[in-house]
Amino acid sequence: MAQKVYVAGVGMTKFSKPGVHDPYPVFGAAAVRDALSDAGIEYDAIQQAYAGYVYGDSTCGQKVLYEVGMTGIPVVNVNNNCSTGSSTLYLARQAVESGAVDCALAIGFEAMQRGALSSQWDDRPSPFDAFDEKTAELVGHDELPLALRYFGGAGKAHMDKYGTEMRDFARVRAKASRHAVNNPLALFRNEMTETDVMDAQVIWPGVMTRLMACPPTCGAAAAVIVSESFAKKHGLRRDVKVAGQVMTTDTRSTFDANNMMQLV
Repeated sequence: MAQKVYVAGVGMTKFSKPGVHDPYPVFGAAAVRDALSDAGIEYDAIQQAYAGYVYGDSTCGQKVLYEVGMTGIPVVNVNNNCSTGSSTLYLARQAVESGAVDCALAIGFEAMQRGALSSQWDDRPSPFDAFDEKTAELVGHDELPLALRYFGGAGKAHMDKYGTEMRDFARVRAKASRHAVNNPLALFRNEMTETDVMDAQVIWPGVMTRLMACPPTCGAAAAVIVSESFAKKHGLRRDVKVAGQVMTTDTRSTFDANNMMQLV
């Protein structure tokens, strides 16, 4: 039978721009230590660890966790693009829920480079080839960075289907800034109005301004995942329960729908 799963503790670092932060093992380990402290347990209680990142060599997860402890536990490195963090949590939760372990760690960290996202491996086929071809067909705008064509294209498709206006997206950006003002870990903490966002440099006429595009960002977050029996035995908090979680990958409709919202 599936065990009930709880988040016993979390940790997160302040996020920063590339080049102005500590090395990734330092801030990654800091997030883990904060999560352990929040849970009220030591690292030797962790039975498995899942480390998520996209930009880094193989076994960066071990590099981070060895800064906290070397107990011989399995460390699984996870790279699943934009869903890396949720995939890492998915695996840690699944390990506990299945009864394989009673206490697992999910850690995600990223040390990005400056500038637009680009491939790190240009000597082989890109996993995005099919997505790029469909985006070229549906969106065009080869002059724009690929990430803008993806997500801006999805925004444009939303506009075409629902009558959404660029000003609506500007309101979302302004709302996010109001939250960031009160978040000491946020990258940008200056409040912006809808007008500020609309008046920023236009990077896709009628679709988005520069303030609607997120920059490369570096930081880390971690969560301690435990079973109900483990939490009771060690007197850990049980107020945050993972009630449900689903993960899926693409189906043929991703491409056959000929819609950027579906593709993205």
